[in-house]
Amino acid sequence: MPAHPRRPGHPRRPDRYRRRPALALLAGALLLATAACGPEDPGFAMQEAVEPDQPAAAAPATPGATGAPGTATGTPSAAARPKAVPAGVPYDVTPLLKPDHKYLGAALPGVPETMDALPVYTSTIGKQPNVLEFYAHWEGGFDTQGAKRIYAAGALPYMAWEPYNHSLASIAAGDTDDYVRGVAKSVAKLDQPIAISIAHEMNGNWYPWGRQAASAQEFVAAWRHVHDLFDRAGATNVIWVWNPNITDPAPNTRLAPYYPGDAYVDWAGMTGYFTRTGPKNFDLLYGPTMAEIRGFSQKPFFICETASEQGKRQLADIDQLFSGVAAHDDILGFVWFNIVKRADWRVEAVPETLAAFRRRVSDPRFGFDIRNP
Repeated sequence: MPAHPRRPGHPRRPDRYRRRPALALLAGALLLATAACGPEDPGFAMQEAVEPDQPAAAAPATPGATGAPGTATGTPSAAARPKAVPAGVPYDVTPLLKPDHKYLGAALPGVPETMDALPVYTSTIGKQPNVLEFYAHWEGGFDTQGAKRIYAAGALPYMAWEPYNHSLASIAAGDTDDYVRGVAKSVAKLDQPIAISIAHEMNGNWYPWGRQAASAQEFVAAWRHVHDLFDRAGATNVIWVWNPNITDPAPNTRLAPYYPGDAYVDWAGMTGYFTRTGPKNFDLLYGPTMAEIRGFSQKPFFICETASEQGKRQLADIDQLFSGVAAHDDILGFVWFNIVKRADWRVEAVPETLAAFRRRVSDPRFGFDIRNP
């Protein structure tokens, strides 16, 4: 989200086969052995250093279940991962790339260092989110335990990776490769899915990696370089989310030059908030960006950050968001930024807004068990 509310081809395998060869090679080896805007600077704590895996904490609620935490009819089963994937083979995210139901996501204060906000939010809106977004500083480490906490709670971890301290050119040149390799190895060991975006809202000018500081070519080079390091580490359990801001605050900045290519992207993300002075409906808010992206990619859309600014349009905004997402088969879902940052975006801050949100979130199309999509 902007600080102000108004604000050549890399040789790759065809995208649809990108993960399958790695899985096949690993499965063959087993047989032979006979065995990531919020508003700028969201204020989350720095991530822990890369460290060996530890047991994940258990978590109570089934994603998509209505009612307060602990009232769900069952807890997610570890055996619910795709049955075709043998033990020891990296988690296959293919069933999560375009599921039949919509993702219901949230960004909550303190997550994933603590999960205290999740049961409160679940009880408040009447359904548990199945995507939890958090923000990680470049070279701040990788919160392995945080990612495990999110997944144990029945949600997809979504890490928005923010290169505050390194230019995109330096990342592309390999200056942070030791760190990136360490994160990639930790991610590969997770044996669970994780979504990651790099340098979100790069087409804006409110972040130090934005268009005023880095060229589109530098962004693409950095993205591809990091992605390749993850591939080499065997971290095929990542859903890669390319996340520009909606074009409204930057109508003269074209998106195509910033696109790394279909072989490097799984979801075409968008950050766009309903504000008092901004576009008044879903199609005006997201439509121009979607149309521009469709000029160079058919990847499914995911609204990486959204919320509605308090005011007389807030109830209409809620209806526009849910109706708009439901009406587009190629929009996978959204993340609601439920944090006070430059405005109070919390859905529970206004009782009428919360009531409307609860009504719309009860739609069975929103939310599902990510272990059985």
